[in-house]
Amino acid sequence: MQLSEKIAGNVSRAVNPHGLEQMMARQIDTVRRRGTYAGAKRALILGGSASYGLGSRLTAAFGQGATTISVGYARPPHDTFLGAAGWWNQVYFNQAAERAGLVAQNFNANAFLTSTKQLVIDYIQQRLDGPIDLLVYAVAAPKRVNPENSAEVWRSVIKPIGTPITEFSVDLEHEKLMKQTLMPATSEEVTATTHVMGGEDWELWVAALKTAGVLAPNCKTILFSYEGPAATAAIYHDGTLGQAKRAAEASAQRLQAVLAPTGGEALISVNRSATTKASAIIPGFSRYLLALLQAEQAIGSHETTVEHQDRLFRDMVYGRQRQVDDLGRLRPDAAELSAATQDQVVRILPEITPATFTPDLLGYQQYRREFRQLSGFDVPGVPADFDRAELNQLRY
Repeated sequence: MQLSEKIAGNVSRAVNPHGLEQMMARQIDTVRRRGTYAGAKRALILGGSASYGLGSRLTAAFGQGATTISVGYARPPHDTFLGAAGWWNQVYFNQAAERAGLVAQNFNANAFLTSTKQLVIDYIQQRLDGPIDLLVYAVAAPKRVNPENSAEVWRSVIKPIGTPITEFSVDLEHEKLMKQTLMPATSEEVTATTHVMGGEDWELWVAALKTAGVLAPNCKTILFSYEGPAATAAIYHDGTLGQAKRAAEASAQRLQAVLAPTGGEALISVNRSATTKASAIIPGFSRYLLALLQAEQAIGSHETTVEHQDRLFRDMVYGRQRQVDDLGRLRPDAAELSAATQDQVVRILPEITPATFTPDLLGYQQYRREFRQLSGFDVPGVPADFDRAELNQLRY
């Protein structure tokens, strides 16, 4: 079948499996070129099918040689639908891990559910040769069911708090900047977003694994946060997402008190801005990314997601090059927020307006290429067709 890219607004509606396979190989090669390092033996990645979760899994497996378990939901192929990119990422990760002699297990399931936690616990108890010594929490989801009341569903929103804001965002479908005005979140929306995107479920996972005896005494667990510059503060740091991240940081402090007595550690990593399917729909964020990518091209400081995560774990989580702030959070985003980079961003941002925007902008070209490659498109040398018979030969 002939594959054609479909972008609706800022959402990709199609995949090129062969492109995703090539992107997986590239990312694995990125980690392997940096050599091996001492780290985890058995890692559980919650949200491991894409973005920072996938990057964490790649460096755990191909940098540390760890057994990896990934939990995350991505729509599988059916009828004429070829499946979501995350599903293919899991397939190709497993194939590469198997060739390398590594153990890898995927659970295509809702990480929030108690039943999923038990499924993973049963697998660890029955199939692995020891407890988990790395737990990565990289779950990003639009909603979560209250585990104590299944009739209540919390839905996250991306909104400012207090006052409305107007931002310009990239419309990838029509290749232009669009104006968006967002009304402030209600108190109920702030609370719901915190339930979904905060650290509650992270704490539940640690408690479940610890109670079941499948969490190593020296286990490290890490959740990814975001600080960002002044340009994104109104919609992110000072908005509903920022509130949720502050709650997650409070969760880290409670988890540290639980894990530290046996040599464990609970960490927050403030990661750099990245082109992801989630970030593409955050109002105003994509315009900032255009300026950042353009600035980084001039400086030569850009990192891909897997490069960022490999550096984070290699140098900071398990190495001796930790960069921390006054709150004890790891700061691999230091280069992005440096004066050298942000001075360039501040200069470029005012030049990116609906009147001046053009698809020829270097920052936009890189942003669009990175976004397309998340679905396997715009990968050099990859054919634009796919034989559906290949699905019968694949194992999730």
